Amino acid sequence: MLKREYYLKRIRPFYKENSLIKIIYGLRRAGKSVILNQIKDELLKDKTDESHIIYINFESLDYSFIKNAIDLNNYIKQQIKDNKTYYIFLDEIQKVKDFEKGINSLRITNQCSIFITGSNSKMTFKELSTDLTGRYVSFKVNPLSFSEALEITNTNDYKKLLFDIFEWGSLPQRFSFKEDITKLNYISDVYDSIVLKDVVERLGVKDITLFNKVWQYILETEGREFSATNVLKYLKNEYREVSAETLYNYIEALCSTFIINKVYRYDIHGKSILKTLNKYYVSDLGVKKIKNTNKETNYSICLENLVYNELIFKGYDVYIGKLKDAEVDFVAIKDKKIKYIQVSLYLNSEETINREFGAYKSIQDNYPKYVISLDDVDMSTNGIKNLNVFDFLLNEDF
Repeated sequence: MLKREYYLKRIRPFYKENSLIKIIYGLRRAGKSVILNQIKDELLKDKTDESHIIYINFESLDYSFIKNAIDLNNYIKQQIKDNKTYYIFLDEIQKVKDFEKGINSLRITNQCSIFITGSNSKMTFKELSTDLTGRYVSFKVNPLSFSEALEITNTNDYKKLLFDIFEWGSLPQRFSFKEDITKLNYISDVYDSIVLKDVVERLGVKDITLFNKVWQYILETEGREFSATNVLKYLKNEYREVSAETLYNYIEALCSTFIINKVYRYDIHGKSILKTLNKYYVSDLGVKKIKNTNKETNYSICLENLVYNELIFKGYDVYIGKLKDAEVDFVAIKDKKIKYIQVSLYLNSEETINREFGAYKSIQDNYPKYVISLDDVDMSTNGIKNLNVFDFLLNEDF
């Protein structure tokens, strides 16, 4: 089993911190439960008494009797037999009504080190109730990074793995399937579960066909500036109509499951975040396999999406760079330092080279500027670094 060391090393300092809830959230099947179990194993190796570890997976019917905060509080306290620290692991906690109140009640005993996971936006600071404000640390878990995928597949063929991820994504379990049909069935089941359980049921969507058309449109126009007007026009041409409010509700619901990410624009000259004409990128490229009706995979968009996901994995806040007459694919910000990034599958023509490097023409600051591509020949020029995609993906210090 792959050890998710990138996440574990960030969570370890909080293992024995009883005053803060440890929230591990992200896309379904991205590996949150595996991380919980790996934390539990590390505690056991550190001589923690197994009787002081309480693990509940709320997807199991064994715990269906825990329906609300009171049930949760009462059940956990019944398991506590002495004054030592207990380690509480609550997997998919969002299934429990008002879970924040129950968790906070356990936290204030100062006897419980609590770890929780969840697969929708109730796990984020935007939706967590005031009961937990300022009382937690959170860690977002994504599907496997390229370096993790290398480790789990034990391959030296970087390019083959890259294009395999373009086709099938990087959910951890999908790498255990060898046949295309079994990969497709697994990915379809995961995303059907996400959409049906976490979006359709939560919103009470009655017209599932309409919802699927919106969902498909977003996937097929990924990487383009999002315009509600264009979506509504597309639906009208399909003889379907929906209000702008409903459209935005659908999209926000998809974002709330972490299946897609909204990326805001950043005014490079004004140094400000813009809230209109944002873009969307999927958290896992595998979803495109089951929804995109195009027969051929757009590898250029896949590479752009992969670079975005890796920047998020590396801890950057990522935006689309806007200039007066141009656009930079990504503005990546970490520790108040900025990096500008263009992405191109190959720099195989003069026109492509001029476009990718020329995007930086009006940027006068001295922040690092990159063009990431699959090219083996270094085409760096005028202080703009051409970086091979594998050098980017495997460089922990980028």
